[in-house]
Amino acid sequence: MSDEFDAVVDAVRARVSPTDDEQAQLQRVADAVIADAEAAIADLPVEAEVVQVGSTARGTWTAGDRDVDVFVCFPPSLDREQLEEYGLVVGHDVLPDGREEYAEHPYVVGEREGYAIDLVPCYAVADATEIKSAVDRTPFHTRYLQARLDDDSAGEVRVAKQFLKGIGVYGSDLRTRGFSGYLAELLVLEYGGFREFVEAVADWHPPVRLDPESHGTETFDDPLVVIDPTDPERNVAAVLSATNVATLQHYARDLLAEPRASLFTEDDPDPFTAADIEAAVSRRETTPVALRFAAPDVVDDQLWPQLRKSLGGLCSELDRRGFEVLRSAAFVEGDSGAEEAPDGESQERDAVLLLEFAVAQRPAVERHEGPPVHVREHASGFFEKYDDDPEVAGPFIDGGRYVVERPRVFTTATGFLSSDAVYEVGLGPRIESALESGYDVLVGTDIATLADGFGVDLAIYFAPKP
Repeated sequence: MSDEFDAVVDAVRARVSPTDDEQAQLQRVADAVIADAEAAIADLPVEAEVVQVGSTARGTWTAGDRDVDVFVCFPPSLDREQLEEYGLVVGHDVLPDGREEYAEHPYVVGEREGYAIDLVPCYAVADATEIKSAVDRTPFHTRYLQARLDDDSAGEVRVAKQFLKGIGVYGSDLRTRGFSGYLAELLVLEYGGFREFVEAVADWHPPVRLDPESHGTETFDDPLVVIDPTDPERNVAAVLSATNVATLQHYARDLLAEPRASLFTEDDPDPFTAADIEAAVSRRETTPVALRFAAPDVVDDQLWPQLRKSLGGLCSELDRRGFEVLRSAAFVEGDSGAEEAPDGESQERDAVLLLEFAVAQRPAVERHEGPPVHVREHASGFFEKYDDDPEVAGPFIDGGRYVVERPRVFTTATGFLSSDAVYEVGLGPRIESALESGYDVLVGTDIATLADGFGVDLAIYFAPKP
């Protein structure tokens, strides 16, 4: 089995390692961007350093990647408004056809000879604990890893990244909530190689805490804690979900038990057709209800937390009302299996909140328990409230409490989801505004109309894997 594992890893390493020509070509473009940025800075009333950061600077990028990150590091004495202004001046000078994007502050993205270039301003702080902007840490990460990675360990990192991609847990964006490239690099270094990393993961008992520099000063309530070697107060794995930790554990054990290259290959299922969806709904004999609406025009890292908050609020309230949510999911058009809009163009897309009910209809009445009879003041108030209500059965006494059986406000989950009551469950503010602009309610096999745009999402939903 050891030989089989090594053979698979060797084949993957060969496949994902850039050739010498590929590395030289990327570095030529990166150097040209850096030179142009330095020339643009020369016209500004401030000095700044231009550095290449990220996986291309550390030699851990995988073959086919064409992303180059270049940071312009300004003096910490510069105020935020000037940082943004000068950063955009340099960005547009270097990438005249580029566009502005926004993380903690604006930056410019564009293309140079087929490579995607991010040109980001940051502060050149003396220590990562003194950051003024979240991106200020990135140069520290690059320098830390450049001093510790060699060709062999970089190759191990590439294999690890490809494995994380293959099993669907790579990416620290707030949609994926997976492993960042920096986290993958630290884990491989911590354990001494890809195989050692996988073997360790297979035996993890979360919460797991790693502190490469033994300098952590904070505690964290996360399934995986990796103290940033450049910042003792930061958990590099803070965004990582418990689901993705468990998914990695499952596939680490799977790889060790049966080494195979397919685990290193991203493989979305074939999209479900309308007929596939109808068959799945009929087979399950549940009641799925989908809310389809125009997604707010915000970046995904703002959109996905609000979708999850909204879905959680709806599920909690409907469970409380007795409708028993079996499972739920959120989808965004274009995030899975759909063609993206060309660079620089706004993409109008829909979002879906899907709730699948084991119990979708309840009786016309519901039991409502009051306080114990011996709690005189509250019990009397409860009794008087319902005593003369002709629509209520009771009050009567059951087990020492007053009880009434009153009309249920919503007898179906669909009725609730079609009403203004959805706005009372703590939705994300941008999702609430989007729903107020109008949404469709699709029930049962009617969700088959989602096949166009959400076929891959629904294939994953109805045929889930670890």
